[in-house]
Amino acid sequence: MNIQDIVNTVSQKAGLDQATTEKVVGTIFSVLEHEAEGTSISAFFAQIPGADALAKEYDVMAAGAAAGSGGGFLSSLQGALGGVLGEKAGALINGVAALKASGLDMAQIQKAGSTLIQQAEAAAGPDLTNQVLDQVPSLKGHLGL
Repeated sequence: MNIQDIVNTVSQKAGLDQATTEKVVGTIFSVLEHEAEGTSISAFFAQIPGADALAKEYDVMAAGAAAGSGGGFLSSLQGALGGVLGEKAGALINGVAALKASGLDMAQIQKAGSTLIQQAEAAAGPDLTNQVLDQVPSLKGHLGL
């Protein structure tokens, strides 16, 4: 199963268009890429061809990644928290902000996220997927897992 298969399934089950689904999947994978440590994330991405490229395309730590918020207080707060709490917290904060800036409500984000995790488990196996997710426990909460 490659990244396009996953995007297609998430799009269908969550009722989202392809472009929005790509952004959601890429954003979540980018958060995992920045927050998960060690070889588990590399092994995880190796099981899902195209996942690493999509994570990089929607890199939550790239300049202006959370620019959908239009700057102002929220983006300065994100920058301050990211600086104080380090890259890991910054990646999660930016990722959640990017998902909300995409116009989705929390129910849609959670439906897309839970479907994505089911598809990732099918592609990479439940043990490896859970090993990666366990390194980012606060993401699980945002995805309603």
